[in-house]
Amino acid sequence: MQKGKASIEFETPPRICGAASIVGEKEGQGPLGPFFDRVETDPMLGCKNWEEAESALQKKTADLVIEKAGTSRKQIRYMFSGDLLGQLIATSFGTVDLEIPLFGLYGACSTMGEALCLGAMTVAAGYADQVLSMASSHFASAEKQFRFPLEYGNQRPYSATWTVTGCGAVILGCQGEIAKITGVTVGKIVDMGLKDSMNMGACMAPAATDLILQNLRDFERTPEDYDQIITGDLGQVGRQILMDFTKSKGADLTGRHTDCGIRIFDEEEQDTHAGGSGCGCSATVLSAYILPKIQSGEWKRVLFVPTGALLSSTSFNEGQSVPGIAHGVVIEHIGKEG
Repeated sequence: MQKGKASIEFETPPRICGAASIVGEKEGQGPLGPFFDRVETDPMLGCKNWEEAESALQKKTADLVIEKAGTSRKQIRYMFSGDLLGQLIATSFGTVDLEIPLFGLYGACSTMGEALCLGAMTVAAGYADQVLSMASSHFASAEKQFRFPLEYGNQRPYSATWTVTGCGAVILGCQGEIAKITGVTVGKIVDMGLKDSMNMGACMAPAATDLILQNLRDFERTPEDYDQIITGDLGQVGRQILMDFTKSKGADLTGRHTDCGIRIFDEEEQDTHAGGSGCGCSATVLSAYILPKIQSGEWKRVLFVPTGALLSSTSFNEGQSVPGIAHGVVIEHIGKEG
């Protein structure tokens, strides 16, 4: 099942048997608003603080995906989930009542990719019949931790992205009709020495480039072998860097690439500058927008590449650079052949 240097090609591809997405009001007003399962108009979700609100978001999404998949908590052997907050507090407090064995993950905004990679490997190896992969973010909790208090009203440069308030989840198993995961490529940390936390697209683009090129080498493919190559949240600035980098390496993504962070918001109408970001960005776009297109057969094969900027408030204040990472998941239409 090992493929090339960093990839796995599954002999029996795990299936996606359920997907769910819940977002905030701003996300619901964007171009993908009609596709999300639920739009929460209260950013606090009835809670006392932003962190509790994000935990509630995870709990609601987990319950919803379990319901949509027609399964139960007891049938899910493991859960792979994460968020952006210190010590994964959105996940640990949000999933405690589910009573599902948990692998808490941190890959910054690439967390959904990591959750899918590990979940698919677990199912394919026979270690579980069903697993839940999930990731969340919340605009206010992320701003509070990584940037400035909302009351400060700081000016945002064009390169800045808007953290998505949302949670996306999928259930992987041996059976399912939505899509199949035929392979994964695990990314490595790439650090180009950039230190601008307001330009995370530039910090993540080199890692996305490295991951995509590695996937193409490992599977002996070209960009034309994918209907779409979809990155997580590079935004407008990071996307252009990715396109330039990959083209200079002989892989022209023109007409094949899109980015979840660009898709989820309307640049002109919503004032999100470079686009969306956060763990919930790629997770919700995958569940609400990408998977239905694969299930219908509009897209036969997609390379899903969530991207993450591995900084913390501590590392940034100490003057450290912002390393990037990306993970790749090959998702395909099931079709009549199965």
